Amino acid sequence: MKETNTNSPLVAGGDKLKLAIQKSGRLHDDSIRLLKECGIDISNGVNKLKAEASNFPIEVYFLRDDDIPQYVEDAVADIGFVGENVVYEKKKKVTVTEKLGFGKCRLSIAVRKNEEYTGVQFLAGKKIATSYPVILKDYLKKNNVQAEIHEISGSVEIAPGIGLADAICDLVSSGSTLFMNGLKESESILQSQAVMIQNKNLSAEKQQLINRLLFRIQSVKKAKNNKYILLNAPNNKLAEIIGLLPGMKSPTVLPLAEEGWSSVHSVLNENDFWEIIEQLKAAGAQGILVVPIEKMIV
Repeated sequence: MKETNTNSPLVAGGDKLKLAIQKSGRLHDDSIRLLKECGIDISNGVNKLKAEASNFPIEVYFLRDDDIPQYVEDAVADIGFVGENVVYEKKKKVTVTEKLGFGKCRLSIAVRKNEEYTGVQFLAGKKIATSYPVILKDYLKKNNVQAEIHEISGSVEIAPGIGLADAICDLVSSGSTLFMNGLKESESILQSQAVMIQNKNLSAEKQQLINRLLFRIQSVKKAKNNKYILLNAPNNKLAEIIGLLPGMKSPTVLPLAEEGWSSVHSVLNENDFWEIIEQLKAAGAQGILVVPIEKMIV
């Protein structure tokens, strides 16, 4: 996709894309980092609620994460970076456009350590504390379980310890907070990560800007999920080694100064990396060099 020059009179005089991100907390830093990796320079200063990019037609609003879906639905913001858990809890009329690959966590049921969790029916008749009553209610209804939901806004994990609830439904990443409060994770009901959401009724001009931003985001994501590798291969093993490399299209093969050897360049997906590296070594590859990729355009 060819980008329009952001310094042209057409873009400079036109509408800017309005993006809402979390003003503080776990998703704020990753959102700003993603924009920088996309080549978008945001300088928000101290305690400012709005900032503009110097090199892309976008302005950023810094909001409470719970408010972002409402702002996007109301077209105060065109797009937002927010956790899937918030999107599904708020149930606003927005479109999930792209998974962003950071802020990964899960919404889980947790019970006391000494209790034997036997499945979702264990929750029947129990009191469950949560900050996500909508998602929890839908989950219980789907599984035909009747339980009492107590909505609380913070420190959900202490509820069983003070007698407020028998179990909790809360976000979990490492599980250490549950452990410290005498709880154990028993069932995951939602896998969540940061996503881009957008208003359902944007102009063609705004959608074009979103497509440009998506092009950059997807290029950054592809780069993070892949590694560039260079290796030396004996020519009599070249066909076997090339067969192990999926790459983007086909590996680059260059002759080395030493007769009978070639240099092979390719790209490997992070998920397949170690298994393929082991196979390459077994096939005779030597001097394997692994290099991170900053951007990947396909």
